[in-house]
Amino acid sequence: MRHTPYVGSGPYCYANSFAMLLGEHAPSTAVIEVATGGPFGMQLVGGKTVFFDAYGWNPELGFDQALAAIGWTSTVSAGGDAAQALARLADAAAQGPVWVGPLEMGHLRHHPELTGPIGADHFVVVLDVTEQRVLVHDPHGYPYVQVPVDDFLAAWRAETVDYGDPYTMRTDFRMVAEVADADAIRSIVPTAIRRLSMRAESTMPPGSLGNGEAAERVAQMVEAGAGDGLREHLIYFAIRVGARRLSDTADCLLLAGYVEAAEIAAAQARLVGSMQHPMVVRDFPAAAAALRELAPTYDRLHAALVRPQPGTP
Repeated sequence: MRHTPYVGSGPYCYANSFAMLLGEHAPSTAVIEVATGGPFGMQLVGGKTVFFDAYGWNPELGFDQALAAIGWTSTVSAGGDAAQALARLADAAAQGPVWVGPLEMGHLRHHPELTGPIGADHFVVVLDVTEQRVLVHDPHGYPYVQVPVDDFLAAWRAETVDYGDPYTMRTDFRMVAEVADADAIRSIVPTAIRRLSMRAESTMPPGSLGNGEAAERVAQMVEAGAGDGLREHLIYFAIRVGARRLSDTADCLLLAGYVEAAEIAAAQARLVGSMQHPMVVRDFPAAAAALRELAPTYDRLHAALVRPQPGTP
């Protein structure tokens, strides 16, 4: 089947937020997302939570790498107490938009039906700060939304997000080099190979698995009924973002000249995306079969990236 690039909505909060800050010079969100190194692998964290992203990876590990790959830099600040953080944010927002996160999404009550922490990370662009509210562009579909200060600060503490520091934000975005999209993707191929090799930069919780082993174990969990929130996590987030990332990865690898690797990533995207309907209607055997077909593709993608491809420098 021929791969068709995807254009549409999806949970791409940090890539969309970066694109807003970079403005007219921003590459596509696909390039930003793939440049983080996140799409290259699969992980089952602590034997419980599955993500279709690299073993041992979290978004924060890829941000500076992505910016460097596309020729940008920024200034990061974090910490302090709530009052200090709010003052720092207000000062920065007075100079221009501010990239903020991770936030605990569950505290952002403009999202319908969210009333408290759910352990989900999120990123937004802050436009203005007053004593009562924080004005943000929320890339999950809410431009110019007003968030009460107390709710925003509770979200920004990120106490229930399993990575990052409280009150983290980025300012002073500067373009330091003009980098073609294809060159940006070529520059992160060594990182992609390392990620697919499961060389985690941090200690993983006991029971964690990656790539093919993760896919097989999640298949078993799905066959057992996908309990303990696994079904909901998959249908509302993990499948959506996983299939989107892999579709974008196929597009980016093809642009960079990695034709064989692009075909494998496209096949991965189709397999992950094919799980959505079965999981929603509880056809667990079909979803498990897709996971088992997905399992060997990570080794294939690693081999394709290691092998020099015709047309690449």
